Formats: sequence, structure tokens, C-alpha cells
Amino acid sequence: MQALIIEHDHLSTPGFVGERLLERGYKLTRLSVVPEERFIDPGVDCTFPEAEDFDVIVALGAPWSVDHTALIGPWIGPELALLGSADAAGVPVLGICFGGQALATALGGKVERSPRFELGWTRIHTDDPYLVPAGPWFQFHGDRWVLPPGAREIARNGVASQAFVHGRSMGVQFHPEITAETLTAWLSHGGAVKAKEIGVSPDELLHQTHGESVRARLRAHALVDAFLTLPPPCG
Repeated sequence: MQALIIEHDHLSTPGFVGERLLERGYKLTRLSVVPEERFIDPGVDCTFPEAEDFDVIVALGAPWSVDHTALIGPWIGPELALLGSADAAGVPVLGICFGGQALATALGGKVERSPRFELGWTRIHTDDPYLVPAGPWFQFHGDRWVLPPGAREIARNGVASQAFVHGRSMGVQFHPEITAETLTAWLSHGGAVKAKEIGVSPDELLHQTHGESVRARLRAHALVDAFLTLPPPCG
């Protein structure tokens, strides 16, 4: 079984999500969109494969906004086309944070700014605890999606829609893949500055992430397992 992992930047890795896919027998093809040397100038060209070549696609997070085409215009259009064609072909897509916002946009929704920046471990309200438990989940976003037509929202909090299902695809606003190593990289590349701006301690964030690691891995694995069992749409 083949899984495509879309890594938009060098700081974002599949973490616990990729770990579980490997345990489930998937071979991971990791597509790097923006190389490290273009991190501050991410308008690069990227060739995306055909959706039908894969059994599942995971689109990870990114530090940019889906609708900031002046920054990421050369590749965001082709990625949206890939995600839309995957969903139409019944290839399950798991979109995470930016990836979830991209999935929503590809399906006819859009992205807007959140009323406040979310950063840290939070619990969410869920309609389907088997598919998306209440958490806590790690949040790191300033944007949110507007649900696309035909999507079923399954989780939310006071800031944003937190999870939706569309066919066999699912978008989540939080980061089930997060590990302490990944968070360390995010904090060292602007995340610590952002945390301090909104009154959050970077050291406490990292301490909480280390402390939550075992439970976070179990939640992430359970989420991946449930996502892989989403049935095809009727009709």
C-alpha cells in the first residue's frame, strides 16, 4: 500500500501519523514542496504526482496561508488540484492544519483568519469520539477553514471548526503528528517568538509536549486507524 506524505516545508514531518501508517503496512513517499533554502521565499515550482498512484494521501501543515498566492502561488494551485482529484477518485486524504485548510479549499470551501491565534494543548468538542477523540490536541494556527459543500463537521471549539469529513477524506485543524522534536524545530524557526507574542511560554509548551507524548501517540494512532476505515460515500 502506498501513502503520499506532502511535506510543505523542511520543519514539518509526519511524526506519529507517519509512524502509524508504517505500522499498518504503508510505504511512505515523502514529497518535499519547499526546500530549506527557500523557506523565506517559498514561491517554488513543485510537480505533484497523480492521486490514483496512491492508496492514501496526507497533507501536512505549513507556516503560510493557503490563500496567500503571492507567496505560494506556483505550487498551491497544483496541490489543490491533486487533493480535489484524490477526493473525487475515492483516494482518502488526511489534511492536517494547513493541509486541512487546503483540502477544504480544494473541495469548494475557503480559508479565513481565525479570531485569535491558537497555540498549545487544548480539548475540543467532538460529535464522533471514535473518529476524533476530544484530545487534548496540539494547536498551532492563525487561519481556519470555511466548510466546503457536502462536508460533515465532526469537531469544533470556540475558535474554529476542528475536524470535518467529506467522503473518505478528513481535515483536522490540530496536529496529531506532533512530536517534541518537531515542536523544537518550530519553536526555533519563529514559533518561540509567536508564542511570546500571545503570552505563551515556549519552555512550558515543550515541557507539556514531552509529558503528553505517550498519550498523544496513542491518540494519533487511533485517529489514523479510524480515518482508514471511513466508508465510501453512498451512491
